Amino acid sequence: MSIRERLSGNEAIACAMRQIDPDVFAAFPITPSTEIPQYFAQYVADGRVSTEFIPVESEHSSLSACIGAQAAGVRAVTATSSCGLAFMYEVLYVAASARLPITLACVNRTLTGPININNDHSDSMGARDTGWLQLYAENNQEAYDNYLQAMRIAETPDVRLPIMVCQDGFITSHAVENILLEEDAAVKAFVGEYRPEHYLLKQENPLAVGPYDTCPYCMEHKVQQAEAMKNAKRAILDVAADFARTFGRSYGFFEEYRMEDAEVALVLIGSTAGTAKACVERLRARGVRVGLIKLRVFRPFPAEELAAALAHVKAVAVLDKSEGNSACGGPLFAETRCACYDLPHPPKMIDVVYGLAGRDCAVEDVERVYRRLLHIVQTGETGPRYVHMGQRSKQEEVL
Repeated sequence: MSIRERLSGNEAIACAMRQIDPDVFAAFPITPSTEIPQYFAQYVADGRVSTEFIPVESEHSSLSACIGAQAAGVRAVTATSSCGLAFMYEVLYVAASARLPITLACVNRTLTGPININNDHSDSMGARDTGWLQLYAENNQEAYDNYLQAMRIAETPDVRLPIMVCQDGFITSHAVENILLEEDAAVKAFVGEYRPEHYLLKQENPLAVGPYDTCPYCMEHKVQQAEAMKNAKRAILDVAADFARTFGRSYGFFEEYRMEDAEVALVLIGSTAGTAKACVERLRARGVRVGLIKLRVFRPFPAEELAAALAHVKAVAVLDKSEGNSACGGPLFAETRCACYDLPHPPKMIDVVYGLAGRDCAVEDVERVYRRLLHIVQTGETGPRYVHMGQRSKQEEVL
């Protein structure tokens, strides 16, 4: 029986952690993820979990401690944001290449510089190719539900990769929303026990974790890691199907919203989906056939599935809440455009970089993007493919 509650996104993640009761939590505070270890430390002090809580001197150390714990055969978790994730950069690769299914709660915040504490996706997008699985949440319920599914996905035997559970800093992490929590025993049963096949303290099979890998072997291990990322697609759907059977809430790689007859569509990630859905309903009420796709899974990237969902659409705008610094668009645009390349009749596509460093995005802003797409369909002229929305400038925006 689900329990109705009102929690912030950070509280929801901490609650999920308490219910799972991981063996080790190593953490260093950084806004806006600080509340997660703060809440959890209170659980430890109150004796509500048996977790070994390790306060460390830096984010590099927190992930390093998780690597040591996970390699020894136990579940390890951490939480961070922004520069904290950047400080972990070296050990992000170590965790993935050592095939250690650590769970990291990433509360998305813009990366320096200039220094800013507000939300965009530049931190986790900067780590998109480190070998970690990445799930993103629109709201507090999804943040909680994603966390409950994360460990089972990461620990799947032919996956065994670390996973980031991402949510938008302050927008969901600190805002309080109605949420359905599950009973502790049900969560425990769903997540299950961690039973690694190999670990450092297994006396029957001594091994090394993360040793120097010479040229005759290293590429083979890199290919195994790449195959594990492919295998994760099946694991994500399998765990989601069991989650739906157990708790009644359904998830996939992405959510299709009013896409059944959409002429134009948006592709986006995170909490902006709520704003965009309100815009879709406003335009639908006027008879305009618009839709959107909210991506939940960014790694592994569901390229074939996304292309199929966009195949009937005439024009698409990808909304990137992270600057790619590539001179041709953001990371979500690059992935989405590539996914649609082999379609017989790919939709015309533009990239709109928005919301950087917490810049607001209102329903009216989203409507401007839809109007631009409708103009593309009407005229057949795409115009500039890579634009920024919402910045102050003397130049007229192409939206």
